[in-house]
Amino acid sequence: MSEHGDDKTRDYPGDPAAWTVLKSDYVSRKEWFTVRLEHVRLPNGAEIAEYWVTEYRPWVNVVAVTTTDELVLLRQYRHGIGAVHFEIPAGTTDPGEAARRELLEETGFGGGRWSPLMTLSANPALQNNLTHTFLAEGVTALQPPHPESSEDLRVHLIPIARVDALIDNGAFVQALHLAPLLHYLRKRP
Repeated sequence: MSEHGDDKTRDYPGDPAAWTVLKSDYVSRKEWFTVRLEHVRLPNGAEIAEYWVTEYRPWVNVVAVTTTDELVLLRQYRHGIGAVHFEIPAGTTDPGEAARRELLEETGFGGGRWSPLMTLSANPALQNNLTHTFLAEGVTALQPPHPESSEDLRVHLIPIARVDALIDNGAFVQALHLAPLLHYLRKRP
């Protein structure tokens, strides 16, 4: 934090001004595909007649570390890219309790000490949501995993000492999972 307040929310001299929305219409309002088309005016007077924004609920992620210094990771098939990679537990909805629920449902792990780790945007130019990542330290296995019917997950406990090699070898491709992991590893004592 700077002497002028929280750097992520404060204004800096000369910051760009917000755009003016002249018209906004929903093209689709489905649970997993909500898109609006807007006509906007920029502060310099230029207009963009067709600006597309995709709306999503907030997303949550968990960097979960066991009492034996292992990361609780998942592997699952992702149809968008047609591949399987390592991920951290994640889901959608309200940030607080959703993260605890996702970790428990997807992995069977819970408990420990929880704290906010970081908040990111997948694409602030075209999406309206944020991803809230939490750090859960000292988690333990509490129950068998109970993933949703649309999830085919495999839980892996990976020693933290091996995570750098996985990252270097391309085992993670989800940027919103990799950024918090790198942030955690960088700050780790």
